[in-house]
Amino acid sequence: MIPPNASLVKYDNPVLVSRNTDKKTPRAKSLKVSPAPPPATGPVPNAPAKQKLQPMDAKSAQQTDEILNSILPPREWTESGQLWVQQVSSTPATRLDVVNLQEELDRRLQQRQARETGICPVRRELYSQCFDELIRQVTINCAERGLLLLRVRDEIRMTIAAYQTLYESSVAFGMRKALQAEQGKADMEKRISELETEKRDLEKQVNELKAKCEQIEKRAQEQRQVEEKKHQEEIQFLKRTNQQLKTQLEGIIAPKK
Repeated sequence: MIPPNASLVKYDNPVLVSRNTDKKTPRAKSLKVSPAPPPATGPVPNAPAKQKLQPMDAKSAQQTDEILNSILPPREWTESGQLWVQQVSSTPATRLDVVNLQEELDRRLQQRQARETGICPVRRELYSQCFDELIRQVTINCAERGLLLLRVRDEIRMTIAAYQTLYESSVAFGMRKALQAEQGKADMEKRISELETEKRDLEKQVNELKAKCEQIEKRAQEQRQVEEKKHQEEIQFLKRTNQQLKTQLEGIIAPKK
């Protein structure tokens, strides 16, 4: 028989429930083999009083077992076609058991190299097993207190599950944002490359237009210089012509005096 993984929760000895797992009934999980009480070998004083308390104690023990099975369900595994069931122990715990539980918890934390701080699945699993064992011990002494601790345990697990879901959704959201940013970065780089190409083309056009403007200005300046030179020549020609006409006019007027 190969027992399941060791746990900090105290269990009874495994019990063979069925030799053929295909023929077991759904109610086979709730089966429990309990040793029969030894027969009385002689007269016992106050026997009627014990017989009156025995049904109440048996009923209380049965209720405790049912509560324990509902809080910590029995473990099941198969081996060679045989179904084995191991129910949680209903033996009350002593102070020494609590001390041993603490020492075993510390030993397993060190053995499995659990982290002391931060998120650690190993530390969480071991502390969860330790809490289940404490619930088992408390439930045996007081079922109501055990059920209240069960509510606390379930609330803690639900809160951790909510935080885990929130963490996973935040990670997924961050990944989506990172992919969007990466995609936007690629688009932006492409846009920058296009703008740089457009800038180079525009600079080339500006240089061509500047060269064209310089040529036009140079040609206009040369033309202006030619026109000014021609204008000066015309002025000089008109001045000489005017001087000649003035001289001829003076020559014509002078003899009459």
